[in-house]
Amino acid sequence: MGRLKVTIIIASLLVICFSLYLFLSNSNQTKQVDVETSFINGATDSNEMTGKSHTEEETVTEDASPEKEEQVEDVSGNIADKEEEEEADGENNKLITLTEDVRKTVREAVDGVIKLFKKDLKVVAIGDSLTQGVGDETESGGYVGILNNTFEDNNINITIENYGKRGNRTDQLLKRLEKKEIAESIQKANIVIITIGANDMMKIVRNNFTNLNIEVFNQEKPDYLERLTAIFNKINKINPNTHIYLIGFYNPFDRYFGDIEELQLIVNDWNESSKSVTEEFDNVNYIPISDLFSNSNVELLSGDNFHPNTSGYKLIAKRILENMEEVSIEPAVITEDVE
Repeated sequence: MGRLKVTIIIASLLVICFSLYLFLSNSNQTKQVDVETSFINGATDSNEMTGKSHTEEETVTEDASPEKEEQVEDVSGNIADKEEEEEADGENNKLITLTEDVRKTVREAVDGVIKLFKKDLKVVAIGDSLTQGVGDETESGGYVGILNNTFEDNNINITIENYGKRGNRTDQLLKRLEKKEIAESIQKANIVIITIGANDMMKIVRNNFTNLNIEVFNQEKPDYLERLTAIFNKINKINPNTHIYLIGFYNPFDRYFGDIEELQLIVNDWNESSKSVTEEFDNVNYIPISDLFSNSNVELLSGDNFHPNTSGYKLIAKRILENMEEVSIEPAVITEDVE
């Protein structure tokens, strides 16, 4: 019996110790979870947490000394306002500097403009994101904005209406030509500049991402060329007296699909095919730009690695001016250096 009592006592003590161990363990885990949760909340919602802390501190300080708190708030408010003003001024100055740099560089590039038509010219720019100016860090409107600045700086009375729309493909542009506003602008235009085709290729890339090969591009190209022809016919129907300039496209896929060497060949093939379509029309000219981006030793793409940056748009604007029959430029003045 003595041994049995001792065994029972020892067993009871073990149960008590184990229960105490579980209790303490659960308590520590709960604390750890609370700490980890607070850390996650603080990382994902730091602004809200900071705001609450400020509110709580202000309440305590206000109870202790209202007048002193008001003074502190006034001083901190003035400092904050001053910092915001300085930051805004800095950003504005940076933007102004970039814009002035664009104007200065292009102004120097086209100082050789001799004359245009004796009459004033109206230009309509239409197409995809290149015409919209996506990627231009100065937000000046890409090549269209640069052309506008160029004409303005050289006292040339040319107006450009911009109907660029990001993501436009040939099928979408055809539909947009039915819009009254666009049709009326083209009716009065001496020149129509078009950027289109890159998104047609991009659609093929997206639809065949897992099985991208040259054959899928060859299958889609005839339909693309048919739509491109329809665009020229539609514009000529709206205004048979206008002069159309089709801007070619560069290879925007190099950084994403650099290991697919055929992509550059595909871009070249589509550009050549587009040029062939323009040659079927007396009033349509093709302006290539692919070489500007493939043979450059400076960065010409924006942060998305797809659209041109300001430097890229400068080169596009200069190439357009060099190829427009309505503009006469001294070749010696054109320089290719872009900062």
